[in-house]
Amino acid sequence: MSLPNFLIVGAAKSGTTSLYEYLKAHPQVYTSPIKEPKFFGLEGEQLNFQGPDDAKANHTIITDIKSYQSLFQGVSNEIAIGEASPWYLYLQKAPIQIYKYVPQVKIIAILRNPVDRAYSNFLHQCRFGAEPVTDFALALREEKIRMQSNWRPFWYYKQLGFYYVQLKRYFELFDRSQIRIYLYEELCDRPLFLLKDIFQFLGVDDRFVPDVSKKHNVTFIPKSHQFSTIHAQPNLISFIQRLLPNTINQHHTNFKKSLVPLSLKVRKQLIAEYRVDILQLQELIQHDLSQWLTCDH
Repeated sequence: MSLPNFLIVGAAKSGTTSLYEYLKAHPQVYTSPIKEPKFFGLEGEQLNFQGPDDAKANHTIITDIKSYQSLFQGVSNEIAIGEASPWYLYLQKAPIQIYKYVPQVKIIAILRNPVDRAYSNFLHQCRFGAEPVTDFALALREEKIRMQSNWRPFWYYKQLGFYYVQLKRYFELFDRSQIRIYLYEELCDRPLFLLKDIFQFLGVDDRFVPDVSKKHNVTFIPKSHQFSTIHAQPNLISFIQRLLPNTINQHHTNFKKSLVPLSLKVRKQLIAEYRVDILQLQELIQHDLSQWLTCDH
């Protein structure tokens, strides 16, 4: 039975869903029917995540190899076979287990400014009524407790952004030729150029042009600094979703309008915490990341 020959390993809230959908459209690419099986890094685990809205994950994440293999039973003549699980970048055991099963696999990662990624992650949880703390600075202060209490990794807004530490594990196991690292800005600004490069990397027809007009799983990040508090109420969002599903689009529009931008104080704090990791990452991937160290947003 087939196993993947490529994996999109992250980062979360960095365009992996859009990339998955674009690759899925290619006739020579097979993608798993479940976008994020999260198998590698959690194989054999008895999951017991304890955060809000985490119970479902305990039952839906695939942790046995037979169930994982079944995701690829539909493979026919496709050249590239893969899936996208952004947790693979963070989970320490993921690269080890990937190497165990598919040592020749091709690894793709999209990296986003870790400060923006963290805030987008937070807003995503607020939008769907899962985040109990509607102040980002306070949520960051809760992160250590959440980790100790075994909330699932998607709650680790800050920790998910230490890319050097996470990617280093892959570069230590896999040949550099098996790894492609892209920046979120490239996917947003030049998606067809990026996809052509990925198609070449995967060995499929690079003349194929997917429809990149639609963005997937987008979380709105406000750019205006005119607001001072978050008016969006997660519990209300959840209630509206259940009571009036046909008004969700309007609600999301209102939610976007009520959001505040990330405060300069918190941005500076996070940049300081990420600084060493970013500088090390620059050397690892040989890419200028100086923009991530500025507050010009």
